[in-house]
Amino acid sequence: MGTASASLSDGAPAAGGMELVDSHAHLDMAEFADDRDAMLERAREAGVRAILAIAVNPDALAASLPFAEGHDWIYSAAGVHPQEAELATQARYDELSRLAQHPRFLAWGEIGLDYHYEKPPRNLQQRVFIEQLGLARGAGLPVVLHCRDAWDDCLALLDEHWRGSGLGGIFHCFTGTVEQARRGLDMGFLISFAGNVTYPKAQNLREAAASIPLESLLIETDSPFLAPQGQRGRRNEPAYVAEVAKTLGPVRNLPPAEVAAATSGNFRRFFKLG
Repeated sequence: MGTASASLSDGAPAAGGMELVDSHAHLDMAEFADDRDAMLERAREAGVRAILAIAVNPDALAASLPFAEGHDWIYSAAGVHPQEAELATQARYDELSRLAQHPRFLAWGEIGLDYHYEKPPRNLQQRVFIEQLGLARGAGLPVVLHCRDAWDDCLALLDEHWRGSGLGGIFHCFTGTVEQARRGLDMGFLISFAGNVTYPKAQNLREAAASIPLESLLIETDSPFLAPQGQRGRRNEPAYVAEVAKTLGPVRNLPPAEVAAATSGNFRRFFKLG
């Protein structure tokens, strides 16, 4: 795994006293084209001290890297998303393997399974998932996992093809059960919650978040998707990760600032950042 020397915390905390990490955001997407610099400044003002920028467009797998190279508080990851499994090629795998050598490229993903739609075919998604697990293992990188309506298969494939790597990863935008979270924890994964944990009907997610050891918890935005309750219907952005911390505070019987500090520390520790 590459290492990076930048600290997560440089400068004073935001006015609300929280120092935050957005463990999953798609900064390269077109939704940010008109105000990307201002969006990043708002994140800093909100207390965001690190972002893991995730590239998933198979035609632009390197798109998150310029953010990491241009900002010492942003890091990069990329992978072929399961909904793009039909576009997985050897050339794209070769590009990902090259990116994996960059010191600010922290993880392979997001990868996984998504059975919400009929396509791509499940057997193709599974093959591409297994191939990328092998490539990530060879690169010595943890994985960022996407799983939607596919938990049984996803966990079974991880158990068979990933558990022995010892590299772990992140269950991004977790939507599973408490038992599924525990199976992931047993394989060395951190569990990350996004803006949907703030939705009134998402009590199941809040119960899962309450059950997970604090040292295994992360928060994220999945920007530009899944804006938190107060921003629903609008574009999401990294500054709103504060709303996830504010929701999880009462769930954990902790001040939101403690949730923010713990999840920031978990991110730094998992990726061995300074």
